[in-house]
Amino acid sequence: MAKLIKLPESEISKEIEKDGLKVKIEVCRGDNDDWILEIVDEQWNSTVWDEVFSNAEEALKAGISAIEKEGIKAFIGDSEK
Repeated sequence: MAKLIKLPESEISKEIEKDGLKVKIEVCRGDNDDWILEIVDEQWNSTVWDEVFSNAEEALKAGISAIEKEGIKAFIGDSEK
């Protein structure tokens, strides 16, 4: 069983609500002073970027941009598990 590791989250992480749906953009510090982007829905389904970012602001902008471009529904997972 894989061990869950909680990375230090940036203060700029934020929730976004559109069309009655809510996700949280989590920006976390990685191992090498880089930043990791993850979007998590209300059922704890997550989308994690393979790309890392040089600062937290770039990661947040990428998350917001992805939601604007693809729509928030693209980041909402299946509620049945």
